[in-house]
Amino acid sequence: MRLVFMGTPEFAAPVLFELVGQGHEIAGVYTRAPKPAGRRGMELTKTPVHQLAEGFNFPVFTPRTFRDPETLEAFAELEPEAAIVVAYGLILPREALDVPPLGCLNLHASLLPRWRGAAPIQRAVMAGDAETGVMVMRMEEGLDAGPVAMAERVAIGPDETAGELHDRLKTIGADLMGRAVAALGRGSLSFRPQGQEGVTYAAKIDKAEARIDWSRPARQVHDRIRGLSPFPGAWFELGGERVKVLRSTRVDGAGRPGELVDDRLTVACGEGAVRLLQVQRAGKAPVDAQSFLNGARLRPGAALT
Repeated sequence: MRLVFMGTPEFAAPVLFELVGQGHEIAGVYTRAPKPAGRRGMELTKTPVHQLAEGFNFPVFTPRTFRDPETLEAFAELEPEAAIVVAYGLILPREALDVPPLGCLNLHASLLPRWRGAAPIQRAVMAGDAETGVMVMRMEEGLDAGPVAMAERVAIGPDETAGELHDRLKTIGADLMGRAVAALGRGSLSFRPQGQEGVTYAAKIDKAEARIDWSRPARQVHDRIRGLSPFPGAWFELGGERVKVLRSTRVDGAGRPGELVDDRLTVACGEGAVRLLQVQRAGKAPVDAQSFLNGARLRPGAALT
């Protein structure tokens, strides 16, 4: 089929690779514009999808919006049979959705209607969900509200981080979208409306959410740590320095919230305790708990804030 692909982050790149491997004609690739990077912000960094598309010599488009007539006209001139959208980052208006005769398919990393929106993987882990998945849906006006065609469910491990879950889902999602596009080309892809119950929204992660609140129950503290790992990283302060926590586990323990209760980096919470397994000081590489304790010279009774 003749397709247009729209995507931006690392999560989207395997889907484009899968479609190429299946022999589909990629008429063009849409992604977000390069952003300044580096210490001084002087270098422009292309998105993972942009870099992959250039490797295949596909035409790449980076419009700032999809609402101006020039962008819509350029999209229509590509004459796609369908558009495949994965974490693109721009809202497609009705005029764009109507261009491909077979519609626009979107891969979303949740079990819709739970966690519609921008950060479904992180929100699922932060909420302590036992399972999540990926779904292929037909795009309509409204945030992730279109009918669903195919889905894959996966269990979330009790200590699994958002980063680990992301890496699992991007592989599963690429295979799922590949199968969905093949079915679309055969005329055998069917859709069902999303349920109206259980709708939740996965808002973008606010940096203010990243500070650890030790007064919360250990389950909530642990879920926030792993849901924000590796980025932006939940953190606490020690002597005025921010320390990110990249990995933890729940354990038995009690004490004042934020108190170090043993020599294994176990920290008391409002209820129960968490053991910090991997941390990262500002400007340093991640280290295990023992290495951190040796460098910080912490003893039981110390307070993490």
